[in-house]
Amino acid sequence: MSDPAPPTPPPGAVQDAAPPPAGARLAPYPFWNYQDLLLFAALAVPALLAAFLIALGVFFVTSWRPEAKAAALLPAQFLGYAFWFLALYGLLKLRYGRPFWHSLAWIMPARRAMWMSLFAGPLVALGIAVLGALLHTPEIDMPMREFLKDPLSITLLFVFAVTLGPVCEELAFRGFLLPLLMRSFGPVAGVFVAALPFALLHGPQYGWSWRHVLLITLAGAAFGWARYRTGSTAAATLMHAGYNLTFFTAFLMQGKHIPW
Repeated sequence: MSDPAPPTPPPGAVQDAAPPPAGARLAPYPFWNYQDLLLFAALAVPALLAAFLIALGVFFVTSWRPEAKAAALLPAQFLGYAFWFLALYGLLKLRYGRPFWHSLAWIMPARRAMWMSLFAGPLVALGIAVLGALLHTPEIDMPMREFLKDPLSITLLFVFAVTLGPVCEELAFRGFLLPLLMRSFGPVAGVFVAALPFALLHGPQYGWSWRHVLLITLAGAAFGWARYRTGSTAAATLMHAGYNLTFFTAFLMQGKHIPW
């Protein structure tokens, strides 16, 4: 009699790159815990602070003062994200001996799912815009507008909004946080619970307007659902990038706020 096949992982889980031997049981996914999550969250502030101090040091030593405000801010933010995710890489690699990208489900979905995720981004943006109009969402004089007054800043913010921003946010919220919450609360509740801190992260730039927080929560839930259905954080990132691209384009064309 042949050995039993290993159990099928739940939706949204990722398996090891190499298949387990016959009869072996797959390790629980996610293999990290809430203590790891708290540590990762706690490291965000030191990582960003260190990056900004390094940037200030570079400006002081070189006497370089970029005219474009975004040119002064975004490199430091890029460096801060690099420090933060380097710490997460160390946690996954040193504590658990597991790969970074695969552990966070950074895998390319099937071609159909990939294209559906990409085109779903603008559709989600359209739905959020319509709902925002129905809720009479107020216009907010965001600090971000100060960084959109010169071509270089606009270009840098555009690149950030459709590349590094979605990648980092999806790795953190849908790659690392969401699997824990789905294990604890189930897929539907986990998707919405994970969307709350995602929305609260953006709350200060909208003056804590409850309408904006609600809209971003719903957008985050859409990204989370894409992660759950495809099992791929990359798919959620494609949707997020398409969403940001749509609102950024609308901002440039009509001068509207960008709820990302």
